[in-house]
Amino acid sequence: MSKHPQKPNLSRRNHLKTSAKLLGFALLLGEVDIAWGAKILGVRIWPSEDYTRVTLESDTPLPITQQILTNPDRLVVDVQGLELNPTLKDLVAKVKPNDPYVSQIRVGQFQPGIVRLVFDLKEPIKPQLFTLDPIAEYQYRMVFDLYPATPPDPLMELVKNSAHKETALVKSNEEIDLIAQFATQKEKEAPKAPVAQAIPDTKTPIPSVKYKRLITIAIDAGHGGEDPGAIGSMGSKEKHVVLSIAKRLRDKIEAESYMRPFLTRDGDYFVPLNMRVQKARSVQADLFVSIHADAFIETHAKGASVFALSQMGASSTMARWIANKENASDLIGGINIKTQDRQVANLLLDMSTTAQIKDSLQVGNSILRQIGGFAALHKGKVEQASFAVLKAPDIPSILVETAFISNPQEEARLNDDAYQDRIAQAILNGIQDYFSKNPPVSRRANT
Repeated sequence: MSKHPQKPNLSRRNHLKTSAKLLGFALLLGEVDIAWGAKILGVRIWPSEDYTRVTLESDTPLPITQQILTNPDRLVVDVQGLELNPTLKDLVAKVKPNDPYVSQIRVGQFQPGIVRLVFDLKEPIKPQLFTLDPIAEYQYRMVFDLYPATPPDPLMELVKNSAHKETALVKSNEEIDLIAQFATQKEKEAPKAPVAQAIPDTKTPIPSVKYKRLITIAIDAGHGGEDPGAIGSMGSKEKHVVLSIAKRLRDKIEAESYMRPFLTRDGDYFVPLNMRVQKARSVQADLFVSIHADAFIETHAKGASVFALSQMGASSTMARWIANKENASDLIGGINIKTQDRQVANLLLDMSTTAQIKDSLQVGNSILRQIGGFAALHKGKVEQASFAVLKAPDIPSILVETAFISNPQEEARLNDDAYQDRIAQAILNGIQDYFSKNPPVSRRANT
């Protein structure tokens, strides 16, 4: 008998085996509700005054397209390679009523294998859509950054909010001048008398420092949004701890008659490192204070630290390690590399001056002494390394690591209201000590 008639049966048998393997693979994946084998792992929304970020995380990179529509304002995004599923539908409920730019999101199956997202907007925007490769605990991310077409002016907002303090400071300075003139006139008119009687005990005290304008302190809470920062053994996230300390410092500075605070972020959202520097410069800050909660591979590492910029390399192996970790924040938080202003970035790298570093070391030492009065210090002096966030060429800039969140005892302390308050107060005391010896020069009357 010829063997040829058996070939179709073999072919059919192989075909069935292949089909069975494919079916088994599909069953291993579970119920497949996303085409092309892709799976949406999570959807997140991070609203802020600067912009609203929407993130879709998947186990496979997916192509996206966009279009802007007007009357009313909408952003339409098509994600290819997906079928609508419950995770994507969750995006609708994640929009908050106080989101500055998004009123609602509609999600639907536009075509087989294409999911359409429609963002109903509260005002015109300039969107930036980009994708991120896997890093840290994240897999592939599709990022939609919705920036306002007319961005807010942080300086104008700061000036408006602090106008009453500016007026009060001018009035206070006038009163100080009158008191000084009165005291000088009294001394001239006073009759000659023995030295013991010439200086009465009730002489009106005159402040040793008269500030000609408000001092602006930029407070930078590290990490935020997609970037949690370090995570302690109890699950504490650095981004939450440092924002709480930053807000305490803001309130203490606001209570001072001659200072005004500016937060680079006031909520849980991500701000790129160079943008933190640019925001501080945009409000003409007199000092930039970045607040963090340290982490190290060894859980017994402990103590607060203060860092300044270095142009000559790190002052220690630990300083270099911490700087590299903090500088990786942009990669984890997620920046659109294509839109980064390389010229500005290079300018910041090249213009960091010796004078800025000298002033940073002075204020850093003042703060370190204050913290050392009640808490353990990792090092007794200000350390230096090439922190990207400290590279404002014209603003003294320091980074305060408030404690090691990777140390269980210090993690508990960082979550304690009393400790957070003492850290904030110590930073304020150090700032006050520095400016009492280095009062800022005058500026234009409107700032």
